[in-house]
Amino acid sequence: MDRTPSTLDELASGAGKWLGLASAAAPTRHTAAVVADRFDRITWRDTYEQSAGLRDLAEELNERYDCATDLLTDVFLAAYKARPRLREREEMDPSRLVNHQVISCLVESLEFAELRRETAGDPYAAAMAVLAQATVLRGLLERSRQALEQSEQAKKAQQNAEDAATAVSEALQQAADDADWSDGAGAVRAQAANAVQEATAQAADAVQEARAQAAHAVQEAIEAAEAADAVVRQATQDAAQALAAAAPGVRVAARNAAAKAAEAVREEAALMRAWGVGSGELERMPFDQRARLAELLRTGRLAQWAELIGRFRQMAGGERARKVENATGELVGVTLGNDLSRVIPSELAALGVPELRAVFAVRYAAGELMLYDSQGEQTTGQGAVIACVDTSHSMYEAGPGGVTREAWAKACALALLDQARHAGRDFVGILFSAADKIQVFRFPGGRPAGIDRTLDFVETFLGGGTSYQTPLTAAAELLEEEFNDAARRRGDIVMITDDDCGVTEEWMRGWNDAKRLLGFRVFGVVVGAPRVGDAGSFLEALCDNLRSVEDLTDVHAAAGLFRVI
Repeated sequence: MDRTPSTLDELASGAGKWLGLASAAAPTRHTAAVVADRFDRITWRDTYEQSAGLRDLAEELNERYDCATDLLTDVFLAAYKARPRLREREEMDPSRLVNHQVISCLVESLEFAELRRETAGDPYAAAMAVLAQATVLRGLLERSRQALEQSEQAKKAQQNAEDAATAVSEALQQAADDADWSDGAGAVRAQAANAVQEATAQAADAVQEARAQAAHAVQEAIEAAEAADAVVRQATQDAAQALAAAAPGVRVAARNAAAKAAEAVREEAALMRAWGVGSGELERMPFDQRARLAELLRTGRLAQWAELIGRFRQMAGGERARKVENATGELVGVTLGNDLSRVIPSELAALGVPELRAVFAVRYAAGELMLYDSQGEQTTGQGAVIACVDTSHSMYEAGPGGVTREAWAKACALALLDQARHAGRDFVGILFSAADKIQVFRFPGGRPAGIDRTLDFVETFLGGGTSYQTPLTAAAELLEEEFNDAARRRGDIVMITDDDCGVTEEWMRGWNDAKRLLGFRVFGVVVGAPRVGDAGSFLEALCDNLRSVEDLTDVHAAAGLFRVI
């Protein structure tokens, strides 16, 4: 009895699992752990193209790990996106399960949450976070090498299983086609039974043999598919074990990497703030320009004093916030006037009596109300703020804490620049040393103080001796020019030096005439050399207000300047 058709039926029933796998659409497997939209991917691509550091890191890691670029992309997006969302493990390509584990450990750590406060929405800061974690990422990939290899094997086994399922489907289809042929042959045989019995017998033998071959092919395909499935299960199990073994080390390393990256990003942000570069300006700055600026600030002559500069600016900002125009100061008695903010209570009581209100109005108009009298520091400057900074050789000398006189003087000058800009006043930095050495940097109040110009001012050092006449003459001429052009008087000159030197009598007469005409004030600051400001010194004769600073780590020694300028 012919059993071939039933054998085919049995095989088809047993191959149902593989037919379903072959006919169903293969689930999408992702190589990216962080869900990203088109704009996120564009941001990453643009940042990657602009950052030589990212490209070099990717090239280095890709030589050893196929998943490296995808891992860097995930780390960047996790830092850049405000609320990064991770895919489920089941959605991931088996070869990227290590990436998923690394990113999961990162985003779940408190350290990474702190990092994201600095990097969210800022491509440059997110790229910095990736580069800051480069060493740790290398170590993570190396420690996860076995897991990576097992994941790759699982991926290949999965592909082989899918190929085997396809082979089962194709074998069954071929068997079905052969069966259809045999049915057709049977019809022919019925029609020509009497005439072609011998040919029909041969056809029947051929049909039987074809069915047997088809059944054998299907059986082989099913066995291959089952073997491939067993390999998938084993490879998946091995990969899971390798990932589990690497997990504790990955979690610790991920936390350390996030903490290191957060510290690096915060340090650079603090560096930018110390130099007066605002977040808005940084966001508008091209990536490569921002990278060059950061490198310049880290390696410049005064880079080590960025913290001092930042403290100086912070102190000046605090004094500026506490300063109130027309402050009441210290109460010293009672006077007459019409300033309602200082009227004494007994005068205000008259307003409660209808018959006395007219009297109050008359006394107010005549300026005869009794007011509290006070004394306090008043801001009077309207013209430019000019900082004359000594850059003679002696300014190289370091004081307590290793802070040089030059660093303190220029930090003070930068804080004065901020002060002038907040008041809408022009700022001029004059660097001087010997009589023939002077350099002038102008920062008009109506235009942004460019960081390049600011750095030029801070980085310039002339060397040589010390001469007062050249910088002070230049300062007076600038104030006179401002008076002639804009009718502004009452500028402020701040002389920061560590040396005393003489001036001629003729020059002194001209200086005093200029002061009376233009109404400017002169503040002197002696850094690291108290004797220079002693009574009877030339500097004392030149200045309306003179102070000496010995502890160069103390920025508050100059706080008084920022209450009156």
